Amino acid sequence: MSRPERSPLDIRTATEVWDGEQEVGYLARVFTQTSLPYRDPGDVPAWGRRNGDLSLTVQPGMTTCENNKPESIGYPFGTMPRLILTFLSTEAVRTGSQDIVLGDSLTDFMGSMGLTATGGRNGSLTRMRNQSHRLFNATLTIEYQGDANRRIGAKLSVASAYNIWCGSGPENGHRSLFASTVHLSDEFFREVTTHPVPLDMNAIKALGGSALRLDIYAWLTYRMVSVKQETMVPWESLMMQFGSAGATSDRRQRHQFRRDFTAALRQVVVVYPQANVDTIDGGVVLRPGLPHIPISPRFRILARAK
Repeated sequence: MSRPERSPLDIRTATEVWDGEQEVGYLARVFTQTSLPYRDPGDVPAWGRRNGDLSLTVQPGMTTCENNKPESIGYPFGTMPRLILTFLSTEAVRTGSQDIVLGDSLTDFMGSMGLTATGGRNGSLTRMRNQSHRLFNATLTIEYQGDANRRIGAKLSVASAYNIWCGSGPENGHRSLFASTVHLSDEFFREVTTHPVPLDMNAIKALGGSALRLDIYAWLTYRMVSVKQETMVPWESLMMQFGSAGATSDRRQRHQFRRDFTAALRQVVVVYPQANVDTIDGGVVLRPGLPHIPISPRFRILARAK
């Protein structure tokens, strides 16, 4: 067995997570079991990911151009929509309100995520605006097929309304006169407040440079609560959840996924050293360990219902 190594550089990076006071955030349970795309899927009608009996299907939103031609807005992908989802979920649980204030500008919003706001065509502000627009217009279909006699599913969007100021940037220091806001959809609000998974926001900020690291951390945080005995998750199952479903039959791609996943897991256990996890030839072994956030009895019940 090979436990993920901890490099000196990673230890220095994780010092604030170890030494700092835990800031508790939340994420809807479904996003700890499935995930959004890592890269842009391109011009396809739908994109999906599966974890056992649970599946998530994403469809991009549409807009109408000046020539009255409908056009895809595009898929949310990468780290930005994951950070946005964590922020929105945390605020929904914290405030108990569907109306989430993003701040006087996207600069404030990004600062709360631990990101540096940069302008320009490829700057972080531009990417945040673009990804939030894609996320708020996408349709998510969640389906559970664990019972042969019935199917359980839900179709939801993250936001039913939004008003995001896009006229200020870090280069001129201007502030908006109106706060940017998002009104969460009834379905998303109910999902996140009924099934919130607690996360360490300092860990989220430390891992935020990689969408895969964020997904593994959320998954591991959720799974460690319910692990009562040694459990092995095969590489094939992990590829379906975190990688490319079409790559499971390709030996080279399976090998690359294992390398990428192991490297990302190595970073995750640096900020979550209580996780009792190992990698073996067959997959990833989970053993009973401590949760990263002290868990309430209510969340333990939710975790058992995975």
